[in-house]
Amino acid sequence: MNEQAYASLYANTLLQDVIPFWMQHSGDASYGGYLTCLDRKGKTFDTDKFIWLQCRQVWCFSMLYNRVEQKQEWLDFALQGAEFLKKFGRDAQGNWYFSLTREGKPLVQPYNIFSDCFAAMAFGQLSQATQDKAHSEIAIHTYHNILKRQENPKGSYNKAFPGTRPLQSFALPMIMCNLILEMEHLLAPEEVDRIIQHGSRTVMDTFYQPDSGQILENVNEDGSFSDTFEGRLLNPGHALEAMWFIIDLAARTSDQPLIRKAVDISLNTLEYSWDRRYGGIFYFMDIKGHPPQALEWDQKLWWVHMETLISLLKGFLQTGDQRCWQWFEKVHDYCWTHFADPEYGEWYGYLNRRGEVLIPQKGGKWKGCFHVPRGLYQCWQTLDSIAEKSSTVTPQ
Repeated sequence: MNEQAYASLYANTLLQDVIPFWMQHSGDASYGGYLTCLDRKGKTFDTDKFIWLQCRQVWCFSMLYNRVEQKQEWLDFALQGAEFLKKFGRDAQGNWYFSLTREGKPLVQPYNIFSDCFAAMAFGQLSQATQDKAHSEIAIHTYHNILKRQENPKGSYNKAFPGTRPLQSFALPMIMCNLILEMEHLLAPEEVDRIIQHGSRTVMDTFYQPDSGQILENVNEDGSFSDTFEGRLLNPGHALEAMWFIIDLAARTSDQPLIRKAVDISLNTLEYSWDRRYGGIFYFMDIKGHPPQALEWDQKLWWVHMETLISLLKGFLQTGDQRCWQWFEKVHDYCWTHFADPEYGEWYGYLNRRGEVLIPQKGGKWKGCFHVPRGLYQCWQTLDSIAEKSSTVTPQ
């Protein structure tokens, strides 16, 4: 297929398959918000509500309304989740819980700052759609709360003994590189620039290991390597997702060296983490080749592969590196062969190493309406840009 044919496939899958699946099956007409624990056919098998999945779905439908088409049903669906979150999502200090009962009673304390990150994303995107001051105020308050908690994100819920082996985690600076663009319309330009500069440096210098060409998931407080389970951990999906965030940031200022570095890291990560026996990208790896601590290390997960597709296409758009396009077609074929479910819609989330469906559910505690629709949208838009760019190139 050429770029335009791929673009049509991604657009049609988003708008005629994935979004209808979530609109049909996930809305909770009785209590508000969304039911995300859905089996293969979309039937609810558990009614607990996980805050970051609620937030991600608000973001998704707000984004579609803002960037694709101002469909009232999309905005109404986003508002359904936002109203539930406004009523039940936070504790008295404004921290976002991890999970709630179907009715909205707190289940799990706000130990995880990523609930806050996705809440800021959700209400930031929603505020663009509604121009409602209440939505922008929630986004801004949550953003500042993230900044206050970023040095110790889990606070009193941190299990680690203080001072023995303090580590920096890649996850928060990575997500801040994306969150800041979602919040840009609500923040002062100097604040946006500060976060972009700090996030880019942290991701590309502190956690990047030049000798191996890999991104580490955890490093010592001074940025040095920790020869431990946590320090040797590679999360290829995180690295590949972060690289398209970095490419987007670098493209704002036409920083070609930074774009090139992000593309090279993407390709290095893929070369290292691709399963040469069965295909697909390993979930976790150990940078020294030791057995990873997580027993699910060799599973193939939906979000890892979707984020990879985005990174490869953005890399190809910005650099024209043919390796990006070759890898894109390889990963695309794997995804459409193994993750897509043409019979009942959406994607499977979890495959075993051989690429067989491990869990047929379409949503759960970790998988919701986010990575697949966001990825399909990003790939569609980037493929359109690639096609447009190639049509304007004058033959030599």
